[in-house]
Amino acid sequence: MVPRDDSLQSISIQLDAKNYAYWSYVMKNFLQTMWGIVIGDKKKPTDEKAANYETLLDSWETDNSKIITWINNSVIQSIGTQLAKYDMAKEVWDHLARLYTQSNFAKQYQLEFDIQAIQQNNLSVQEFYAAMSDLWDQLALIEPDVLKAFKPYIDRREEQRLVQFLMALRSDFEGLRGSILHRTPLPTVDSVVHELIDEETRIKSHADKAPKTFTPAVFFVSQRPQSSNQNRPRVAFDECAFYKKKNH
Repeated sequence: MVPRDDSLQSISIQLDAKNYAYWSYVMKNFLQTMWGIVIGDKKKPTDEKAANYETLLDSWETDNSKIITWINNSVIQSIGTQLAKYDMAKEVWDHLARLYTQSNFAKQYQLEFDIQAIQQNNLSVQEFYAAMSDLWDQLALIEPDVLKAFKPYIDRREEQRLVQFLMALRSDFEGLRGSILHRTPLPTVDSVVHELIDEETRIKSHADKAPKTFTPAVFFVSQRPQSSNQNRPRVAFDECAFYKKKNH
């Protein structure tokens, strides 16, 4: 990938201290034609007696500035503020490498932990898939090359990803999830995501069309207490037809 001429063009990924392996992979490809400056192989010209010294110096400084700008555009602000003290791209790159390079096992542990912990919650299917894919891609970067070329391992990894993805879905998709788990052969994650998006749309449409229910207000009428006034006049009743007595 050839770096763009527009130095304000941002990279598609931002370094956030947890994704250094993937970020460095993207940046290495983006800075391929200038990589000698990043690692220090192409040093700043110092021979002022050289015939084309001014041209070489101007070219190096321009490329060095572009690299620093691109790196700053591809990190979160809290990391970018740490880089202001450096004037050379190599110093910037080395600083980030010292801070965020982990052993493969430590990185694997962190990524496996994050994959097990992540849940869909309020994310849409597409948003959740993007979050999971980011973790899977970072984990794939530290896999041994021999495994990446071994088809049984790749097939097993795809099944594992499917299980991880289905386990973290909301209960809204329980019916479809059960159906997917009993299919032979198992579908790919990509095809499952397509089905889940359709199901998500159906559920949302059904919810929008459902009649709204209202709970009627309930009114309570309190009973007035009976008066304890014993002097209240009594009401006279007619004479009883059977006993010939009044008030009976």
